[in-house]
Amino acid sequence: NMRQMFDADPDRSNKLSLQMTTDDGDILLDYSKNLINEEVMRMLFDMARSVGVEAAREKMFAGEKINFTEGRAVLHTALRNRSNTPIMVDGKDIMLDVNRVLEQMKGFCHKVRSGEWKGFSGKAITDVVNVGIGGSDLGPLMVTEALKPYSKGGPNVWFVSNIDGTHMAKTLAQLNAETTLFIIASKTFTTQETITNAETAKEWFLQAAKDTSAVAKHFVALSTNAPKVKDFGIDTNNMFEFWDVTQTVFLMLIAHVLVGRRALLAVVGYRIFLSCSGFTCYST
Repeated sequence: NMRQMFDADPDRSNKLSLQMTTDDGDILLDYSKNLINEEVMRMLFDMARSVGVEAAREKMFAGEKINFTEGRAVLHTALRNRSNTPIMVDGKDIMLDVNRVLEQMKGFCHKVRSGEWKGFSGKAITDVVNVGIGGSDLGPLMVTEALKPYSKGGPNVWFVSNIDGTHMAKTLAQLNAETTLFIIASKTFTTQETITNAETAKEWFLQAAKDTSAVAKHFVALSTNAPKVKDFGIDTNNMFEFWDVTQTVFLMLIAHVLVGRRALLAVVGYRIFLSCSGFTCYST
């Protein structure tokens, strides 16, 4: 009985909780309201140690290739490493690349939110559409919804993932091509569902723009395939890169938070995003 557990131990909340102090405020993890006690917690920790969880954690942070099925490191942690402590993989500090893309994202965010980024007709962006599937859709959608209360204005954000044309059609019906920016999220830029929706969006857009060169002002990409991105009409300077070491399945939300940052930055801004993304509960 939960009430009896708290009555029996007035200090239960302090014993079964953790608090972290950050520059943006305190974060409280309170697990006291679960059917556990100190003995259960000791047993759980003993079980975790017996199967090598701590050792695996250290190997992950050290950049060892713990993803043995694909032979690569699992360094989603690098995306949230705001201390900039070097993280080495095969002798290379991957934080250099991570910070380069973060700065690229910061500049993109500022231009869109400030109105500096103009569409083909000279108008500022009012709507951002994230086009992706799976983690490239669900991750940024979840984080964007969670952080909406912190929004300080900015463009409206939309998410299209369904291969059924109705999803894209209903979204486009509410938009103005002159003020809409599309984010195409596909590592290979060959994902069938995503590219089908991207082509639909481009066709809709060109009906208004009448000029293929205008695509570069209204489409950006999250991808590693620069030739495909360029063939689509996107300026590769507006291609946001990510890496194999962040592409594990159970960390898909973190791996694709690079997409989320694009869509999310449009909602909450860069500083709030980094402070929130640095302490994510969905990466455990």
